[in-house]
This record gives sequence, C-alpha cells and structure tokens, in this order.
Amino acid sequence: MKALTLKQIKSPLELLERDEPSPGSAEVVVKLTAAALNRRDYWITQGMYPGIKPPVVLGSDGAGVVDQTGVNAEPFWQDREVIINPGLNWGHDKSVQSNDFTILGLPRDGTFATKVVVAASQLHEKPAHLNWQEAAALPLAGVTAYRALFSQGGLQSGETLLITGIGGGVATFALQFAVAVGATVWVTSSSPEKIRRAIDLGAKGGFNYREEGWSKQLLKAAGTPSLIIDSAGGAGYESLLSIAAPGGRIINYGATAGPPEKIDLFKVFWKQLRLQGSTMGSPDDFAQMLKLVETHKIRPVIEHVFPLSEGNEALQLMKSSPQFGKYVLTID
Repeated sequence: MKALTLKQIKSPLELLERDEPSPGSAEVVVKLTAAALNRRDYWITQGMYPGIKPPVVLGSDGAGVVDQTGVNAEPFWQDREVIINPGLNWGHDKSVQSNDFTILGLPRDGTFATKVVVAASQLHEKPAHLNWQEAAALPLAGVTAYRALFSQGGLQSGETLLITGIGGGVATFALQFAVAVGATVWVTSSSPEKIRRAIDLGAKGGFNYREEGWSKQLLKAAGTPSLIIDSAGGAGYESLLSIAAPGGRIINYGATAGPPEKIDLFKVFWKQLRLQGSTMGSPDDFAQMLKLVETHKIRPVIEHVFPLSEGNEALQLMKSSPQFGKYVLTID
C-alpha cells in the first residue's frame, strides 16, 4: 500500500510503499477513497504537537470501503461504505475525554494512505447524500463543531451566535450547523471574501476583527450574542467578554493566537458569563453530528481537492489558512 509518511519533523512527507495491513480481532481494514487535512496535521509536521514519534502516517479524516474484518469484528461492516470517527478511546465520561484518548494519525497511523486499520467501533455508515470527498471532510472538524455548539454551548434555535475566524473547517461547520437549527449567526474574519462566503452560507453578516471598533459595529447590528464560538484566544479575547450577552457562553476549541493577554474577571462574574473549553467530541457527539448532517442534508464546504501525491502542497497552504472550508486528498 501507499502511505504519505512523516519520517522527520520539519521535512516534507514521503510517499512510501508499505506492507499491506492486517486487522486485529476487533478491527477492520478500510480501503480509503478520500482523506482530509486538518491544522493538526500541519502542526505535527512542524513539531508543534506532543508525542511525535516518526515514522507515522498522518491524517485523521477518511472515508472508504471496508476491505477486511477481524475475527471478532461485526461481519456487517464487510464491503460497507464508511466514515471513521477519529477520536480513539474517549472513555465512559461524556463530559471529558479519558487519559487514554488519542486522535487517529498520531500515534496510530492515519488516513493519508490507501488503507488504514481502525477498531470496528470507530465506523459509521457514510451519509448517502455525501460524495466521497465530502464524507472525508466531515469527521474531525464536524464533531468538534457539534460539541462546541451543542454539547458544550447549548445552542438553541433563535439564539444569536458569533463565530470568530470564519473559514477554517470547524468554524465553517459551526456556521452550517447553527444555520440549520435556526440560529442567527454572525461571523468575524480579516478577509472580506470569507465574510461574503459566510453570508452565502446563511450568516447574517460579518466584521473584520482587524478594524478598530469592530465590536461596536457588531453590537449595533446584532446586539449581544448569547453564544460565542472561538478558536483564537489571544488579544482579541477581551473583546469577546465585552460583547457577550449577560448570562452568555464563550466556547473555546483552540487558541491559535495564544493565551489572552488578560481576562477581566469583573466582567465574567458581573455578567455571569460561562467560559467553556471544548475538544473533539464523544462517540455520542459523533453520532448526533451525523444525524444532524443527514437530517438537514448538510454538505461540507471543500476548498480544493488534491491527489495523495500532492499532500505536501496542501499542508503548506494550511500554514497561512487561506481556505474557506476543507482541503481533501483523493486516494487511488
């Protein structure tokens, strides 16, 4: 089989020939048709992730057909079209992942390959309305967005929601999911084009967070959002505390801009805000995310499709995140 492999940090991935995989007793081999990239993959190549031990096949997202089943795996899965839940060993507590939690693609070999071995318990049938590329784009970013919005954020129809940094995979799914359930969604970005594309997907409007006074513009146009979904943190976090509605929730699933310079606890307690972290999602989150996608026939936004052999080009683009939606790899 072919596998796009990280052999050394800060070096291009290498497309290698590797031995054909065999499933363990409760595992399956999935012959992959498509895989998708996440920022996680880029961070790993740069050494910005714990526990990196090359060589390893990157890739958390994938869709394909079950090629082999282990002796104790449910025979039902043989030859089924599937997508893979990339969150491994979540544990029994829905509120937080276990100490054994890992993500497919490190330390376990991932989906940038013609085949991947996973536990049968990680499989779900591919939503019928999605093509292979769309199905592959869904898992990691989709479950992260679902948990942040609903399991942690408690989003309800009719609420006003702000999503910061629109354009990334998680933020774009959050927009699509929130619009589908009837929320009023506003976004921020430094790119007018990304704001325009968000409006095309159902956002009411957007604001350039690099412009002075953007938060005042938001309050004038949208009022105070009861829920804010953020992945940046950094210096802009203080503005989120200011614009959040009394009793509002701010959910963070990342900190790409680093830690906030300060957190005004007076605003936090006086406005009775809830600051909540969110990481990936439980198996139940994943199943509920798929149900939402199937019910509303949501289709992932794909920025560009590359062949597996051009995975390095896709990874380099992720350095500056110019995309709106997901980068996907097709696998022969």
